[in-house]
Amino acid sequence: MTTSYLGPDEIIRKKKEYMIPCTYHFYSAPMQLVRGEMQYLFDQTGKRYLDCFAGVSVMNCGHCNPVISKAICDQANTLQHTCTIYLTEPIVNLAERLAHITPGRLQKSFFCASGSEANEGAALLATLYTGKSEFLTLRQGLHGRTKLGMSLTGLSFWRTDPAPVGGVAMAPNPYCYRCPCHKKYPECDFACVQEVESVIKTATSGQVAAMFAEPIQGNGGIITPPQGYFKRLKEVLAHYGILLIMDEVQTGFGRTGHLFASEYYDIEPDIMTLAKALGNGAPVGAFIARPEIADVYTRPGASTLGGNPVTASAALATLQYIADNTLVERAAKLGAKLRQGLLELQTKHALIGDVRGLGLMLGAELIQSDGSPASAQADLILEELKNRGVLIGKNGPDRNVLAFQPPLIITEQDIDTLLNHLSDLLIKLN
Repeated sequence: MTTSYLGPDEIIRKKKEYMIPCTYHFYSAPMQLVRGEMQYLFDQTGKRYLDCFAGVSVMNCGHCNPVISKAICDQANTLQHTCTIYLTEPIVNLAERLAHITPGRLQKSFFCASGSEANEGAALLATLYTGKSEFLTLRQGLHGRTKLGMSLTGLSFWRTDPAPVGGVAMAPNPYCYRCPCHKKYPECDFACVQEVESVIKTATSGQVAAMFAEPIQGNGGIITPPQGYFKRLKEVLAHYGILLIMDEVQTGFGRTGHLFASEYYDIEPDIMTLAKALGNGAPVGAFIARPEIADVYTRPGASTLGGNPVTASAALATLQYIADNTLVERAAKLGAKLRQGLLELQTKHALIGDVRGLGLMLGAELIQSDGSPASAQADLILEELKNRGVLIGKNGPDRNVLAFQPPLIITEQDIDTLLNHLSDLLIKLN
């Protein structure tokens, strides 16, 4: 049976006519994706692509994973949706599972449909608990596409709103490669954390409810704080009675070689936000907090589709698949291989200025000979890799950071394939 597809040109035409133009796409010559199978995607011609971006850290367990797909289909054929005004089992089982696997005393969850929604909810919970209304965030962070989420975001690329929410103060991020404090780690003694305290004293009224931070700033350029950063930061925040909200939307569920990146930094968040890989493609978001914080949210609240039986079943199956197939350990092992390969390429090609990240969340920052961002070269590499059947991402304020965030089920051979193609392209660019 032959399947007929619209094709890239017709899809682009329809996008222009019927969709709000903020919805953009990669590539000057894009393909139409029509099928997924674990670490692979297929276009309308049948061409296969090794996916090394995983829908931006979503498909940790692979595309159309048969185990997770079966759980989704079984639940959809049994009970699809009721909303939380009725009692169902999957949502409470998922909340219990998250309480057992998240760091420290995090215990009580609220489910929604996206990371943006999760961050909005976490902000509300922080204000209810502290009685304060201001927020801190880091430059180059990304916390959502909603009005407050954009206002918490430190990337102009994503700050569309011409009238952002007030009461948000931004501090320098721990971007060691291009230190905003013009210092070197570890001699800096975490000058960027000292700047956070300075921002509290000078750019707020002292009524700060919480600080949002990503363990690794994904869209910001895979900015990876040095060990010890978050411990020092938490000490400063605790001194001023400010909660720490860790945004693990991109980093969660094994991506970094830890189930949550907060574990790498050995800290207990006051609130944690989750989404993306939790549902392995099912629309999901959640925030989870310590009981004494969560228990102040007593007035009625709901997310119509949040934690519905199908989504909760998808998330439970995802968590079980991660555990059964030791994907956290796999991400650590294969991430070390990919990182070593990128570092070796860095020694041969001055175009790669920095390699950073944890596990299978890695970035390679491309630079010109004068150290300025090599954005055009990043675009060229993305396009050429796509032509060769390999998909990666790009991020950073100047979109000059190659992002490697593949499904955690990739193989060593897949990594060799990626590195070989990247090496060949870098040689051609010399």
